[in-house]
Amino acid sequence: MPNPIDVLEALLFASDTPLEPDRIREVLDLADLETARALVGELRARYDGVERGLTVTEVGGGYRMVTRPEMAPWLVRLARARTRVRLSRPALETLAIVAYRQPVSRPEVDAVRGVGSEGVLENLLERRLIRIAGRKEAPGRPFLYETTREFLVAFGLRDLSDLPKAEGDLGAAAAGAAAHVQAETQQDPGPGGTDVTAGS
Repeated sequence: MPNPIDVLEALLFASDTPLEPDRIREVLDLADLETARALVGELRARYDGVERGLTVTEVGGGYRMVTRPEMAPWLVRLARARTRVRLSRPALETLAIVAYRQPVSRPEVDAVRGVGSEGVLENLLERRLIRIAGRKEAPGRPFLYETTREFLVAFGLRDLSDLPKAEGDLGAAAAGAAAHVQAETQQDPGPGGTDVTAGS
């Protein structure tokens, strides 16, 4: 059998989604999760120890091979400025509110934004950036929404603790987060320049 670290490298290169430690353990027939994580650490050290255009990062509870941030200018040229996540400002604001307040109902989102959000929430559901997490024990029992693993992957977050701290007014924080994400995604098209588009 080839060196397990070489097999892991091939798996991460070929996988379209982040590989969770348990999946790595299963495929490589490793003894336990700690062995899988240690193997990832060795591979990451191999990439970080030399000047390469790729690295291994933890995102959405798993690991994936990604381009280094400093490669972004050349990736932008290759992708002709296509962004990794392309969302309208209302969609970004709504997504930020869900991320910070989850689980949150549509009336609560509407109250923060000051406008109706039904269409935006439907779009985000279709893009699998949010999901229905149940119903709120309130009149009408409205749906509750929360973010998904796809949300973490799309925005390069390991988990929700990676979200920027929201201080003061949540509406302003949501707008600020939207502007921050918009700027980030305009600069970095991601490995394949994949578009995720949602309307207003």
